[in-house]
Amino acid sequence: MAAGLTQPDMARKAGVGLRFVREMEQGKETLRMDAVNQVLKLFGFELGPVKIDRSNLLEEEEANASFKGNKK
Repeated sequence: MAAGLTQPDMARKAGVGLRFVREMEQGKETLRMDAVNQVLKLFGFELGPVKIDRSNLLEEEEANASFKGNKK
């Protein structure tokens, strides 16, 4: 665990559940942004909107859909 914190310590200090911390570490694709920010705040960070280049968005979505389809 980063910063010498155990998962239970991190959950308690951030005010989130232990299950949430475990899911976040395991790379769960859908997490509540407010809860992620509670954890990130421990390390001096915050998640927020980032401007993206929309010109390649459709191509990236098609590539991701193709990749996910091949994971079966």
